[in-house]
Amino acid sequence: MLKNYAVTIAVSSIAAFFLLYFLFAYSGIMLSVESGYQIGEISRWCERISSGYFREPSNALSNIGFILTGIFMVWILSREEVTGQNFFIGFTSISVLYASASIFLGPGSLMMHGTHTVWGQWIDNVSMVAYIIIPWLLNFKILNGWSENQFLAGYFSILISFSVLSWFFGSELGIDFSLFGLSIGLWIISEFLYNFYSSFMRFFSGFVGYAVLWLFGTSPYEVLINLEDFWWTLFFWLPGLIATNKPESYRKYNPWFFAGCFFYILAFTIWLQGNLIINPDSEWCYPDSIIQPHALWHIICALATLSFFFFYRTEKRSITS
Repeated sequence: MLKNYAVTIAVSSIAAFFLLYFLFAYSGIMLSVESGYQIGEISRWCERISSGYFREPSNALSNIGFILTGIFMVWILSREEVTGQNFFIGFTSISVLYASASIFLGPGSLMMHGTHTVWGQWIDNVSMVAYIIIPWLLNFKILNGWSENQFLAGYFSILISFSVLSWFFGSELGIDFSLFGLSIGLWIISEFLYNFYSSFMRFFSGFVGYAVLWLFGTSPYEVLINLEDFWWTLFFWLPGLIATNKPESYRKYNPWFFAGCFFYILAFTIWLQGNLIINPDSEWCYPDSIIQPHALWHIICALATLSFFFFYRTEKRSITS
């Protein structure tokens, strides 16, 4: 069975990735320097730009955290049988997708920090979207009664569309639209509906998105006076429109969901300190240190992905879908 070789396949794929990376880096055809910067200068992520195989060594190699946690997920899943009661027990299309997307975060981000190429930045954005759309689409599946095939069709349609459009128009698609940022809101809103489903809550749920936005530093007042920049917040009512079925399952939120949220908020706080575009006078910026704020962001976010993996494994269903 394929699952018997899953860990070997995952490890071999990562080994092949690093082999190809070093071969192309050695040949000199893959490495660049981000526009506006030079070797020896401080990157926008605080680390000094190196002439070696990794332009930002700590920020690049810290992405191994995603790879290790993702392979750990694969190892857990490969030792189980599918129960039919939880999509994250055993090798299901959804559990494999989640573990694969978690692993993909590593090479995706490593390519950006390692190569400083335009396409490296592109694959980094693609990898983040590949992960972050899973949670809210999974909730949409449950709240609207989608089949696994419908879920997968929706997932790959969104991911492929984003990949193509972001290649030509940038990560915000040329319309000031952050799919990654919106997805965080859609995740929490749909999670809210999963727990508090009712006709009234379907309407009210959109306001939860503004609370999430506020948590990350943008108040409802700022949204109101800058509607041309925050037009996309209208999508906060999408989960309410999609949610036509009351979930016939439940999840245990303590400790794993709260742990995942804690790790992500902690990581985001540190991320702000390592972003010289947002915080040019950061007191946490030590360009020549092996410990970089952005590297910590990667490591702690990897712990968040693992926490959410365990969270989804707590779901109990009364029926299969």
